[in-house]
Amino acid sequence: MRSSNPVFSRRGFSRDNGGYAGFDAQHQQAGTNPYATNPYAADTTTGMPQAPARADVMTMDDVVSRTAMTLGTVILTATIAWIAMPVDPANVNKSYGIAVGAALVAMVLGLVQSFKRKASPPIILAYAAFEGFFLGVLSAATSTYFGAGVVIQAVLGTMCVFASVLFAYKMRWIRVTRRFYGFVMAAAMGFMLLMVANLLFSVFAGGDGLGFRSGGLGILFGIVGVVLGACFLALDFKQVEDGITYGAPRDEAWLAAFGLTLTLVWIYLELLRLFQILSGDD
Repeated sequence: MRSSNPVFSRRGFSRDNGGYAGFDAQHQQAGTNPYATNPYAADTTTGMPQAPARADVMTMDDVVSRTAMTLGTVILTATIAWIAMPVDPANVNKSYGIAVGAALVAMVLGLVQSFKRKASPPIILAYAAFEGFFLGVLSAATSTYFGAGVVIQAVLGTMCVFASVLFAYKMRWIRVTRRFYGFVMAAAMGFMLLMVANLLFSVFAGGDGLGFRSGGLGILFGIVGVVLGACFLALDFKQVEDGITYGAPRDEAWLAAFGLTLTLVWIYLELLRLFQILSGDD
């Protein structure tokens, strides 16, 4: 079974026999340690592979530093966009147009990196920059029309979700198993199909489509979106943990940062939408 994260899926992370993520599943030995033939492991004779004593393997410091750079780029460009792109009624269409263009560029860059066999730091950082620009304009518009408190709530909420999932994962309250993976993927597929259907109805029929992004249904689907984001965070943490344990190359840290950034952006957007609806109901 392939990883849920398209970043790791392109690099050979996989799941088999209900186990956890590893490398090169095609070389795994059935019935024994699934990592017994891991080319990055130092010792495959004891049945307990160890991270190799090499200088070019991924460490937690590598993941933290790359993630800080990627998220820092998102925050920096979001701040610049917030300041430089006016969202007053006279200029809002121009700002939205540029923001949508930035979002499309970010999507293309994200897809390019997802299908590359190696991490490309320039592409990942460029993705972060364009994504940040889009988020900056969107957040500024939300602040203007719904109040600055909505953006602050979304930011704090994203941080709380990240910290809560990390704590629960470290305490082993969340166990990433094959069943967990399958449930999350099925739920995510259903969620995305409903959102696409809602978008198509809104484009061709006008209004709010099927109503999945407003009112009571909007609140419900916003909560579901945040929960799904939290589940993907747990999957990301497991991939990072296994990459470090079984000696992934150091450049995988960029892919880990990319995957975490994708998930955190998802959670922020879902929370922003959720708080917009709640603010409108007040």
